[in-house]
Amino acid sequence: MNKEVKEVYVCMVADMLHAGHLNIINEASKLGSVTLGLLTDEAVATYKRVPHQSYEQRKVVLENLKGVDRVVIQHELDYRPNLRKYKPDYVVHGDDWKEGPLKKTREQIIDALKEWGGELVEVPYTKGISSTQLNNVIEEIGVTPEMRLNRFQRLLSSKKMVRIIETHNALSGLIGQHVHVSENGARKQFDAMWISSKTDAMLNGLSDDETRDISSRIASINELLDVTTKPVVFEGNAAWPPGQLKFAVRSLERLGVSALVIRDGQERQSYSGQDDNLDRDQLSAGTFCSIITSAKSTRITDKFMIIARIDSLRFGKGVKDAVDRAKAYINAGADAIMIQSDDDDADQILKFCKAYKALERRVTLIAAPTGCDTVYEKELSEAGVNIVLYDNQLLRSALPAMMETARKILTHERSFEARERMMTVRDFNHLIPEIRKK
Repeated sequence: MNKEVKEVYVCMVADMLHAGHLNIINEASKLGSVTLGLLTDEAVATYKRVPHQSYEQRKVVLENLKGVDRVVIQHELDYRPNLRKYKPDYVVHGDDWKEGPLKKTREQIIDALKEWGGELVEVPYTKGISSTQLNNVIEEIGVTPEMRLNRFQRLLSSKKMVRIIETHNALSGLIGQHVHVSENGARKQFDAMWISSKTDAMLNGLSDDETRDISSRIASINELLDVTTKPVVFEGNAAWPPGQLKFAVRSLERLGVSALVIRDGQERQSYSGQDDNLDRDQLSAGTFCSIITSAKSTRITDKFMIIARIDSLRFGKGVKDAVDRAKAYINAGADAIMIQSDDDDADQILKFCKAYKALERRVTLIAAPTGCDTVYEKELSEAGVNIVLYDNQLLRSALPAMMETARKILTHERSFEARERMMTVRDFNHLIPEIRKK
């Protein structure tokens, strides 16, 4: 590099370019030739949501900005590998990182720059605008079906593990959309939402999830789609006749749902209501392969995923049967495999994952550890699981709470004794805005 011209390094996500970004680039260009390190989708996903725009789209925008001389890839949040490669005279950043999650990153940059006499230049934060604010505006406006459909593919390619939560109506959808926690500077949140056929039936006072026709179920998800922007995965039914399956695939894809899960096992509740009286029937692998093929031929684009859920472990048929079915379903065109177990421990799921890893052909692997709730996401990820799906936990939490409140009111003939279990009336009246802030 020509050292007569000072070299300046700036790192950005630049998903939603605003005046603050332009101000930093302008100030950096006054110091010399600007190299802009653009974070990859994978790097961004390690600490917050996947960018709305892909790396390539963001790169094109930045390359055409006045003041930017070149755009280079930055593979991780740690600046140091790129700084040691380009050895800039200056690193330019906003001054809003002296405290908080990026404080350590700032200290690392200062130490690295000392190695060749570089300097950190901090530009005053541009007040009144931020990427977070713009993201909130986008969520208020909503997304198109195509944007929601494509986003699931972006998640799978950008994140080592995708986390999905069950949402059974618009209110629980807002929880899945907004609730997050911060840990070591990283933002942990749910990446997508799951619409279960079982919880859908229960919300309508039905125990058998096959009693709800597809038209009714599709109509019920519109309210969820109206208030959320994250990808949606929908659980279907292998018992649908061919006409229903075609209608479901076309309708869901048109709405922007990202994937349809079809399960190879069916179960019907007996009148006794006991688990040991379930009538369980698993389709033959050949029959289910035909259903997968039919669903695949019906979809319009390859962005809409057909996912095969294997119920062998739930029906007591063992790991070998589940693996054999996985091989057959992949060959039939399944875009992902979902494995579920009702056991209290994750032994069978982990054994399945080990055997699945040995397969010559593999696709995205989803685990729904419904019964084995002691297994950590990290364990599943290390076993090869790409998506962890929490399939009914929110509704299972809500029902006992409502029943207990109802019992207390009946017992005490007033609601005072249930007060500690409830939010205040004031908080309830402001519930939706508060959820959006979480």
